Amino acid sequence: MEKDPVCGMTVDPAKAAAREERKGKTYFFCSAGCAGKFAAEPEKYLFPAQGRPAAGLNIVGGSLPVISAGPAEKDPVCGMTVAGEKAAATAEHAGKKYYFCSARCEERFRAEPGRFLAAPGTAGMESAGGKSGAAKAEEKNVRYTCPMDPEIVQMGPGVCPKCGMALEPMEVIAETGPDPELMAMTRRFWVSVPLALPVLLLGMFGERLHGVLPHGALAWIEMALASPVVLWGGGPFFVRGWRSVVNRSPNMFTLIAMGTGAAYVESVAATVAPGWFPASFRTGMGEVPVYFEAAAVITALVLLGQVLELRARQRTSGAIRALLQLEPQKAQRIGADGTEREVPLDEVRRGDRLRVRPGERVPVDGAVREGASAVDESMITGEPLPVEKTPGSAVTGGTLNTSGSFVMEAERVGSETLLAQIVKTVSEAQRSRAPIQRIADRVAGYFVPAVVAAALLAFAGWALYGPEPRLAHGLLSAVSVLIIACPCALGLATPMSIMVGVGRGAAAGVLIRSAEALERLAKADTLIVDKTGTLTEGRPVVASLQVFAGGKTTKEEILSLAGSLERSSEHPLARAIVRAAGEAKAPLAPATDFLASAGGGVEGRVAGKAVLAGTAEFLRARRVDLGEWKETDEAAGAGGTQILVAVEGQLAGFFLLRDAIKATTRDAVKALRADGLRLVMITGDRREAAAEVARELGIEEFEAGVLPAGKAEIVRRYRQQGRVVAMAGDGVNDAPALAEAEIGIAMGNGTDVAIESAGIVLVKGDLRGIVRARALSRATLRNIRQNLVWAFLYNALGVPVAAGVFYPLFGWLLSPMLASAAMSFSSVSVIANALRLSKAKL
Repeated sequence: MEKDPVCGMTVDPAKAAAREERKGKTYFFCSAGCAGKFAAEPEKYLFPAQGRPAAGLNIVGGSLPVISAGPAEKDPVCGMTVAGEKAAATAEHAGKKYYFCSARCEERFRAEPGRFLAAPGTAGMESAGGKSGAAKAEEKNVRYTCPMDPEIVQMGPGVCPKCGMALEPMEVIAETGPDPELMAMTRRFWVSVPLALPVLLLGMFGERLHGVLPHGALAWIEMALASPVVLWGGGPFFVRGWRSVVNRSPNMFTLIAMGTGAAYVESVAATVAPGWFPASFRTGMGEVPVYFEAAAVITALVLLGQVLELRARQRTSGAIRALLQLEPQKAQRIGADGTEREVPLDEVRRGDRLRVRPGERVPVDGAVREGASAVDESMITGEPLPVEKTPGSAVTGGTLNTSGSFVMEAERVGSETLLAQIVKTVSEAQRSRAPIQRIADRVAGYFVPAVVAAALLAFAGWALYGPEPRLAHGLLSAVSVLIIACPCALGLATPMSIMVGVGRGAAAGVLIRSAEALERLAKADTLIVDKTGTLTEGRPVVASLQVFAGGKTTKEEILSLAGSLERSSEHPLARAIVRAAGEAKAPLAPATDFLASAGGGVEGRVAGKAVLAGTAEFLRARRVDLGEWKETDEAAGAGGTQILVAVEGQLAGFFLLRDAIKATTRDAVKALRADGLRLVMITGDRREAAAEVARELGIEEFEAGVLPAGKAEIVRRYRQQGRVVAMAGDGVNDAPALAEAEIGIAMGNGTDVAIESAGIVLVKGDLRGIVRARALSRATLRNIRQNLVWAFLYNALGVPVAAGVFYPLFGWLLSPMLASAAMSFSSVSVIANALRLSKAKL
C-alpha cells in the first residue's frame, strides 16, 4: 500500500486512479484531481515545510503538526534555505558541495568563495541593526521571511535581497520585543529631520543671504547639513539599491537610490567644481543650481514612509497576537494529595488535574471532570454566547470561564493545543500567495525598467525642448519620475490584505489554510455537502421511545432499566441510550450478570429483573415473543435503528435511534441557499436515511450509497459541467472529494486526513462558518482590488505629471520632494486600507 502525497489516503498501487514518477520514485494517487494538483505543484507536497503543514494536522484531535524540513541546505551567498533537489545550481569547493537558489549566486560564489565562506549567508543580507542575518540568528532563533517574496527565508531579521523590504518573523509570538528595523529607521528619521529642515529653508530662501555670505558659501553649508542625511540616513537605501542591481532584482530602492543619488552627486559636483558644467546647466545669473534640499528632504520623507509602513505592518499580525495573548501564563494544578499549587503553564503535563475559577482563562485543552460552568469561546469560534460545560465536556485553552468553578483534566498541552495549531495554520496561510497576486507580479517584473526608461525620456525631453536651464530641469524631472514611481504600493496590495483577512477569519472560527482557497471561495456556485458528521452530529441519539400496549412497563422504567444495563457497554448505540436516560433524569442502578453479544445486544439483571436490549434476532434467540413488534416495523424506514427492550422475558418497548441533524444546520442551509449556492448532499448511507435528512432540510439534490471514490467522481462531474465546486466533509472517506474540489472545507472536529485535504477549516464544524468565510472572501478580494486599482492609478497618473507631460498644457510640474511624499503616502494608504478588513462584518 502507498500513501497519496496530496490527500494522505492509503492507496492500493494496483487500483490507483493515477500515478507519476519523479526523480526515480513513483507516487500513487486516489483520484485524477490529486494527481493534477501534484503535477502542478509537486514541491508543495514533497516539501511541506515550504508552504503547508505536513499530513497529520489535527485542529481539534490533538496531534502535533509536523513540518518535515526535507533535504535542505543554506545558500552561502544570500543565506536562503534551499532544498537540495530544488537547487538552481551547485558548486564544489575544498571537497564540499554547496547549493544555490540562483545561477547568479553560484557565479558570485565561484568568483570569491573565501568571501562567502568566511561569513556564510551574510553577503546578500543586511539587518536593520547593523548585524548580519547569521549573527542575529545566534541572538534569536526565529525564521524570517518576506511578505512580497515568501520564498525568501533566513534565520533572524534582515532585508529581502529581491524587493529590499524588511523581513517579518514566521513564528508569531505573543510578546514581541522592539522591531530592530523599525528602531533603526526611526532613529535615522529623527536624526535626519533636524538636518533636512534647515537645508530646505536655505534652498527656498537662501538667495536673500547672497549679500551676506561669501560667494559659494551657501552651497557648502547645505552640503554639510545634507550629507549626513543622504549618506547616513539614506545609507540603507543605497545599499539595498546596489544589491538589487547586483542580484538583478530591481525594486523600489533601486529607484530611490538612483533619484536621491543623482540629485546629491550633481549638487556635490556643482559645489566642488562648478566650472565643469555647461551653460545649459546654469541659471540666468551663471550659477549652477544645487539640489541638496531635494536629496535631503526626499531621504527624510522616505524614512518617514518606512517608519509608518513598518508600524502598520506590525498591526497586520494583530489577530494572531490577540489569540496568543489569550493563553494564560500559569495554571492551578491539583496534586495527588488534593493540594492546589500555581505552576507555570510550561510545567503542565497531560493528565494533570487543573482548577479553573470564574473569570480565569482555561489554561490548556482538556475535559471537565468536576463542576459546571459557562465558557466564552468567542475568540476561537466566533460565537458570542457562552457554552454550558458539565462533566465530560471538552474545554479549549484560552477560552474564558465566565461563571462557576470546575476541575479539568489536561489532554493537550504546549504546541498540541487548538490555540497553538490555529496560530500555526494562520501564520502559514498569511504567507501564501493568492492567484490575483500574479497580476501584480507580472507588472512588477517590467515596472522598474519601464520607470528608468521613462526617467531617461523625461530628461531627454527637457534637455532638448525645455526652457533654460534645460539640463537642470531635465535632472529634476527624472528624479521626480524615479521617486514617485516606486512600486512598493503595488507589491504590498495583495499580501497585506491576505494577512489581515486570514487573521480576521481566525477570530471568527474560520481557518483559511491558503490564500488561493480564500480567493476561490467567493467564486463558488455549488456546495457539495457530506451528510454524516457535517449536516448531522455523526453520532446516534434517541429519537423516540415506544412502549407496547400489552406491556406492564412504563417509559420511565424502560429508560431506567435499559440505561442501567447499557452503562456497561461501549457501543455508540448504548451510549445514546445512557445519554437519553441521563437527560430524562431516570435513576440508574448497578447491572449484574452483564453479557454483551457483538452485533446483537446486551443482557443482565437490573434491580432483580432480567433485562434484554438489542436487535430483533437477539431477542428471538432468547425466546422473546415479538408478535406485537411486527406491526411497527416501518418505524425504522426513515433511516433509524431500533433497539428492542424485554423485561422478564416480555417485550416492553423499543428505542428508535437516529443520527440527529445539528442544531445549526437548518439555519446554515437557509443562509447558504440565500447566498446563491446550489446545495447537493452526498452520503454513503442508505437512500431512506438520506431522503429523510434531505426532506427535513429542504435539500432537493442528494445522492446516497456513495463510496469514497464515488464522492470524488461526483465532484468531478459537477466541475466538468462548468461549476465552481466547494466540498464540505469531515471523514477519511471525504478526503478524495475535498482534494478534487476547487475549495475543500473540513469540519474542525473531523479527521486528520480530511483537514489536511481542505483549504478551509471550520473550527467548530458549524456550516454557518461557510457563510462567514464567503463574506470574508468577498471582502478580501474587494480590498485587494481597491489596493491594486489605487496602486496602478497612482503610478499611471503620477509618472506623467512628474515627467512634465502636462507642463506645456497646464504648467504642471512636480518637485522631487512632493513626489517622495506622494510615494510614501501611497504605500501607507494601501496598508491602511488592508487593515480595514480587521473590522469586517461577517
